[in-house]
Amino acid sequence: MVDAITTEIIRHAMLAAADEIARNLCRTAYNTVVYEIHDYGIGLHDENGDVVADTPGVAVFTRGNDIGVKNAIKFLGKEAMEPGDVFIINYPYWSSAHALDPLVFAPIHVGERLIGFSTCRVHVTDLNQKDPGYVLDSTHLSQEGLMMPASKLYRRGERNEDVFNIIKFNSRRPRHTIGDIQSQVSAVVTGVRRMKELADKYGADTVVDAMKAINEHGERLSRLALEKLPKGTWSAVDYIDEDGVDVGKLIKLKCTVTITDEEMIIDWTGSANDVKGPLNVPPGLTEAAACLIFKSITTPDSPVVAGNFAPLRVITEEGSVMHAVPPMSTFTMWTGILSGETILKALAQAMPETIPASSGGDVCAFIGLGDNPRTGEPWQDGSNEAVGYGATSTQDGEDGIMHISEPGCRNTPVEVFEMRTPLFLEHYGYRQDSSGAGQYRGGVGISRAYRYTAPGVGIMLSYKTRTRPWGIRGGLEGVPNAVILNPGTENEKWQGPSYNHLEAGEVLVNATGGGGGYGDPLKRDFDAISADVRNEFLTPEAVERDYKVIIDKDGVIDHEATAELRDSYKAQKA
Repeated sequence: MVDAITTEIIRHAMLAAADEIARNLCRTAYNTVVYEIHDYGIGLHDENGDVVADTPGVAVFTRGNDIGVKNAIKFLGKEAMEPGDVFIINYPYWSSAHALDPLVFAPIHVGERLIGFSTCRVHVTDLNQKDPGYVLDSTHLSQEGLMMPASKLYRRGERNEDVFNIIKFNSRRPRHTIGDIQSQVSAVVTGVRRMKELADKYGADTVVDAMKAINEHGERLSRLALEKLPKGTWSAVDYIDEDGVDVGKLIKLKCTVTITDEEMIIDWTGSANDVKGPLNVPPGLTEAAACLIFKSITTPDSPVVAGNFAPLRVITEEGSVMHAVPPMSTFTMWTGILSGETILKALAQAMPETIPASSGGDVCAFIGLGDNPRTGEPWQDGSNEAVGYGATSTQDGEDGIMHISEPGCRNTPVEVFEMRTPLFLEHYGYRQDSSGAGQYRGGVGISRAYRYTAPGVGIMLSYKTRTRPWGIRGGLEGVPNAVILNPGTENEKWQGPSYNHLEAGEVLVNATGGGGGYGDPLKRDFDAISADVRNEFLTPEAVERDYKVIIDKDGVIDHEATAELRDSYKAQKA
């Protein structure tokens, strides 16, 4: 047995090591998606693959890393994992993500004894998928790029040139792809080194016992929190935009949440089972998204450990959009990213005082690529965009915050785009009148406009443009996400997910959704309404429509006219 003080010292040392892994990754990565956006998942795990320490990034990656390592163990056996080995796996049904999110991991040995794993997942830009940048309409795994089922990048510390050459000859951007994978190798080796130092200092047995104690404590915290939650069963339905193949057909997500004294069950039975395009998700990603929501309502104030999820059970139907099986297409993994708020929609019926209204509901990603006339070289860059958060029973939703699925992520700065690419950013700011009205309003979204100064491709991954962010207890819906091509011209076109070939001078706008409101808009404080108009979050026209308040552009309310308007509104409503 290990004492509590030593356990805490080891726990914090592991958390510090996870942060160091992230720093080393960002220092050596080639692509902005890693070092600017922080599109990564990093963890230190016990010998069974269960996470014991992580660092913020894409939240669904961390638990997905657990599942990826466990599947690799099942595939290879622990005896095939030797000191100095480094593995890569991106077979989606095992790795819990799409092909461009390879998981690199290294076993941690003390002598010949396996005590754990160091993991790092990032988004690489190209593994010879059928379309450069991203795939929006694949119908079969064979269209989604090079697949690696737990292959050795390094064998006992020696680089395996065979695997690196396969990657090199299966990428349109081999220098960047190999560079990012090598940055992952550097990252996981950092984790191995720090864990071995802990074992040298405290002994391997002590470190192993501490990891077990950390996860047992994490489970106890979750079970104590579960006891305080309401018991019962609640269901919700939500929809995602088309899959890129069946154009115009919404994709149904149905979630039933049951809370008992012993567990929370998240059941996706009844979700779409006929999705041809790449919005199907591996079961590991479905589970990882459920883990994120479970964590957020049970133990949000403590670091992630696998023990937190012991009281959680996820049910899916094989072959459905929530449980892809070979060779179902999985490239656009947005269903997993967006599923979390369907769970929250069900839980809001049980806990309206705790659960927020819907956010803008998406990560609203932009990817651009082409040839840069300034350098004569190909370019590819992108950014995820912030959304408005849903209001709660006590406060407005936050304005312009990264989606709940990526709490450790950032967007790409304007300066980076304009320095590295032939893009001119025409505007970037809050999206006025996007928030859902309520006693507490939803947060406002963001609008960013990309003008192409040379021909190129603009890919928009925005899959919640046709349904609106929901409110709670009379709060109004937020304005949904939108993709606008050439706004204000005769060629203006409103889109959802899209793969656009653009000429010089064309503009692509990424406009993100606002959060849903909470409570009756007529109960909103007049001072808060005035501040929203002065700050240009709301226009006087939107205030009159949604709050029944007459106000000028300086935020000055006409109280007499407002009283008349509200009396008339109440009479019509009666």
